[in-house]
Amino acid sequence: MKVPPHMLDEIVNALGEVFAGRRYADRVIEFTFKRHRKWGSRDRRLFAESIYECVRWWRWFWHLAGLPDAAHANPDEITPETCAKVWAAYWLSHGRELPHDDHDPLLTAAEVQKRAKQKVSDALRASIPDWMDARCSAEIGAAWPALREAMNQPADVFLRVNTLKGDRRSMREKLAEYGFEAEAVEDVPSALRLVQRQNVFSTPGFKEGLFEVQDAASQLIAPFLEVAPGMKVIDACAGGGGKALHTAALMRNKGKIHALDVHAWKLAELKKRAARAGVDIIETREIEGSKTIKRLAAHADRVLLDVPCSGLGVLRRNPDTKWKLAEDEVNRLQGLQAEILENYSRMVRPGGKLVYATCSILPGENEHQVQQFLLRHPGEWELEAELRRTPLDGGFDGFYAARLVKITRTVEPLPVAEELPMAA
Repeated sequence: MKVPPHMLDEIVNALGEVFAGRRYADRVIEFTFKRHRKWGSRDRRLFAESIYECVRWWRWFWHLAGLPDAAHANPDEITPETCAKVWAAYWLSHGRELPHDDHDPLLTAAEVQKRAKQKVSDALRASIPDWMDARCSAEIGAAWPALREAMNQPADVFLRVNTLKGDRRSMREKLAEYGFEAEAVEDVPSALRLVQRQNVFSTPGFKEGLFEVQDAASQLIAPFLEVAPGMKVIDACAGGGGKALHTAALMRNKGKIHALDVHAWKLAELKKRAARAGVDIIETREIEGSKTIKRLAAHADRVLLDVPCSGLGVLRRNPDTKWKLAEDEVNRLQGLQAEILENYSRMVRPGGKLVYATCSILPGENEHQVQQFLLRHPGEWELEAELRRTPLDGGFDGFYAARLVKITRTVEPLPVAEELPMAA
């Protein structure tokens, strides 16, 4: 496979944007595709694969390139020259030949092979930050090595069939007409997995709202909420609204869903997606501090708290999170999660249910948060069920969810005194 010089220039520039410019890889790829609308599918695939694999394995390829490990996360060291060397290490490690260069080659295959055999730390070989490896090992324990390996595998593409407009079988047939092969996902009734990674956003089915792109693990959350038509539901951290849309489909578009978020632009995107999906029961509302909570206090039959988290469960899908996340940020997020759970739980009516969810694999963001909440509210809430998934479970993303029931307080009747016999 040959790489044209202009393509290599774009790859090097994009890696600089991701690591020195701190931009997200998917956005950089999207922007590059818009600038090169004449690129064919082969060029697009080559470019995207190069970026994602270099980002995923950045620290390891940096080592294979002969660059000092201490500098791999230093923006001042991310230059066109070092980015080109990292890409060359990736390319050679896959048994390919570098583009011909009349000057000194960037690297040789022999150099890469020699460095690959050197003894290095587990964190370096797995291409993750030292702090992340230490924290996950401490919290997850013996399961971490296998999970760490699984987290470096590229994620599959899953679709969620919009059951308001069709079923899974008919959707598979339509995808086949578009040239996409998809298979049903066991135990996830709404999910299809693409056999090959392909761009489905330009298909008529997507534009007609017949499906959404959504990981299979994420598709387990809305059913876990146990909704029914006619209910009042609050999605308090709605974001772009993937789970709110799925919830609306399970409710057969009957009832009311309040989709809340602190970012107005995310709610605007949700409105577009809802219109495409044929959903009209979602009301978006930007969060205005405590006033929003007070207005909705004891209002909802169901509340979903898909809280901000480290995102360590979706590293396969968003590998640049490894390089943009810091341990201090994880600690800050844990404080925020506890605050959200404490405050937003007030929106559940007595007898209603709350689902706390993250896309993290850290117990400190998951079951520990729920346990601490229950300790703060004895006799008020009850843990009904928990869900956990990792990439070791069917190739899904990693996530956690807990369903809590708000206990209905009942007033016990006063004991009735026994009748005393009348005096003779």
